[in-house]
Amino acid sequence: MFGRETGRNRMSRVYNFSAGPAVLPEEVLQEAAKEMLDYRGTGMSVMEMSHRSAAFETIIQDAEKDIRTLLNIPEDYEVLFLQGGASLQFAMIPMNLMKHKKADYILTGQWAKKAWKEAQKYGEAKAAASSEEQNFSCIPDLSELSASGDADYVYICENNTIYGTKFHTLPDTKGIPLVADVSSCFLSEPVDITKYGIMYGGVQKNIGPAGVTIVIIRKDLIREEVLPGTPTMMQYHVHAKAGSLYNTPPAYGIYICGKVFRWLLDQGGLPGIQKKNQKKAALLYEYLDDSRLFSGTVAKKDRSLMNVPFVTGDKDLDARFTAAAAEHGLVNLKGHRSVGGMRASLYNAMPYEGVEALVSFMEKFEKENR
Repeated sequence: MFGRETGRNRMSRVYNFSAGPAVLPEEVLQEAAKEMLDYRGTGMSVMEMSHRSAAFETIIQDAEKDIRTLLNIPEDYEVLFLQGGASLQFAMIPMNLMKHKKADYILTGQWAKKAWKEAQKYGEAKAAASSEEQNFSCIPDLSELSASGDADYVYICENNTIYGTKFHTLPDTKGIPLVADVSSCFLSEPVDITKYGIMYGGVQKNIGPAGVTIVIIRKDLIREEVLPGTPTMMQYHVHAKAGSLYNTPPAYGIYICGKVFRWLLDQGGLPGIQKKNQKKAALLYEYLDDSRLFSGTVAKKDRSLMNVPFVTGDKDLDARFTAAAAEHGLVNLKGHRSVGGMRASLYNAMPYEGVEALVSFMEKFEKENR
């Protein structure tokens, strides 16, 4: 079995390739465990703490400071710690930004399609480009993007968890605000935040536990003039004015996110974690390219560092592989229910040793099943 033992009690841990909720840094989990019953002399857990307390105020302020450092976020952007996941943002974005009732969506997978369909409830949401005819195995050619000149924003899902594709070059929106769902590539590499009007994501894939959504939004896009009927809880300006404390936030999740931000800074920031992610992905992709049993499903130029789908071409063999891998401590490799096959998610906290163990097992399985 490839699982490894950790800690004083020799606890066995698997290599978890889940697409989300996903693996977290062991150092973060161990530190949180030490603080579970008594957070820094308060005599209580962060789970029990008032979100209005001085202790939690420090936690959320430090978390914002550290993510600003990681992404070099300028002062003309707000950082909001919200709830509801990406799915709530599918409605919140048009409710707040669709001033002229027009938006362009680039369809590269199920999540972009869901966002597009939701936006159609609030205005004219146009599919400006799509790779659906290619089964979302690539990013569409955007060299001649037919963006609407009067669109309120252009929307992308930057990394596609299900299909394993990634925008390595952002679309030229010709000055129209770019809105990006980065849930499955959040903080995995350096980015220029000033190229985005909104960057947002659920944290449960690459940053923290399920329940927190981080929205980084340019201040000029935060308006009190929103679509009629927009609930108070779904107005960005309400949360910005309240410092993400309009209501009780997902306090423990924010606390863990803050620890992950510190862990990332200790890894050398986003340039440091990018190098590690590139090394992990290269190991798996190189094996897939040489394998006579397994094959990747994504156009090479559009491959994601985070999510790597692959198949054998035989559904029964795929099922045998995922079952056998789980028995060897390599878990959650089954592909999304909509596409089948396998998928290895190589998020920031997945150690290189985990990918080595996966490739070693794949080599063994291939020899036995060729």
